[in-house]
Amino acid sequence: MIESVCKQMRKHPGLIPQFVFLSVGMTGALLYLVRLSRGPHVTLWDKKNNPEPWNKLDPTYQYKFVAVNTDYKSLKKQGPDF
Repeated sequence: MIESVCKQMRKHPGLIPQFVFLSVGMTGALLYLVRLSRGPHVTLWDKKNNPEPWNKLDPTYQYKFVAVNTDYKSLKKQGPDF
């Protein structure tokens, strides 16, 4: 497979940026999945032992990757504990 990609790049040098951006995008997606699986476990991987993980989050927990205008330290919990 790598040989055919190299042959295509030699035949058509205009495809080199496309292969570079495709490789960077696939690597970024893979690294993001690794980050999700190893980071703070907001994602649900185990439904049997922890069926509702969102109930255990503190209201001041910053769950977004980038929070532009939200100050999570001043938030109050708006609902009851279940």
